[in-house]
Amino acid sequence: MSRSQCVLNPKPLTPIFSLISSAFWVPLYSSSAEPPSFSTLCDRLVSSTPQPCFEAPIVGFVFLKMVRPYAAKGKKRKTREEKYDRDEEELAEQVEEPSKTAKVDDQFELEGIPIAPTEPNPKNGPGVIFILEKACLEIGKVGKTEQLLNSDDHANFLKKKGKNPAHYRPDILHQALLMVLDSPINKAGRLRCVYVKTEDGKLIEIKPFVRIPRTFKRFSGVMLQLLQKLSISAVGKREKLMRMIKNPVTQYLPVNSRKVGLSYSSEKLVSIQNYVAAAENNTDLVFVVGAMAHGKVETDYTEDFVSICSYPLSAAYCITMICQALAGKWNIL
Repeated sequence: MSRSQCVLNPKPLTPIFSLISSAFWVPLYSSSAEPPSFSTLCDRLVSSTPQPCFEAPIVGFVFLKMVRPYAAKGKKRKTREEKYDRDEEELAEQVEEPSKTAKVDDQFELEGIPIAPTEPNPKNGPGVIFILEKACLEIGKVGKTEQLLNSDDHANFLKKKGKNPAHYRPDILHQALLMVLDSPINKAGRLRCVYVKTEDGKLIEIKPFVRIPRTFKRFSGVMLQLLQKLSISAVGKREKLMRMIKNPVTQYLPVNSRKVGLSYSSEKLVSIQNYVAAAENNTDLVFVVGAMAHGKVETDYTEDFVSICSYPLSAAYCITMICQALAGKWNIL
């Protein structure tokens, strides 16, 4: 059969077009001759009568499939929403059944996080709130497991990622929480709440009656589960001890509270005993303390910015000095 007598019959391709409308076979031509255009080829394939083949011999067929573009025109990418515990918002909209809510809360329970006994809050007495800013709580996948990154155990891992291991200090937050939750202020019921603001902008609420694990290894496991599950409940109860909440932190502070930021770089050096004693007796105090290894606390909601020592102090000891001054003001022995 000569080249001029060779024809391409489209009828055998009819079942293919009926089953797969967006896919078809395209013949391959020899490189010795110039191939036809794509539009000419499509017109001859769908023609009802046989068309004479082109001058170049057919050496094979290629299966082509029409696909959609990467993104449809007009659609925008979804913005990443802030992750936080939405249970209270859902309870405000509708009342859930107790059996269903109990099953949901069971998966957030962490064995070994009991409730610390405290006295009830005084009815007319002022209280104190601590905000720990710039705490480093970052999860990384080391090997096949996710872990809370710290400078001691993951120094080589952080260096490979091009990060400074000295900035990954969750132990600073652990020490600060132990100091504030073990203080006589908390035992007397004057501690209202503790808020933790992470370096990447997440906000954590910690109730004053939670008992923080003493060892750092177990504390890392608690923080890892909190960042993954968004909340942790008490053992055998539905009450949440720690949970991720929505920013900003100012919406959770009392209206009549006095917000004070602390930093060694502040030019206003004060005696913490005299400073606390000068505060009004019916005013709640909010202290903002940095929980990072290096840097300065910069917030836009503090009314005053002071330094309580002429030497740099750790966050844990700074909280200890504040609690001692408040205990003297409120006669807590």
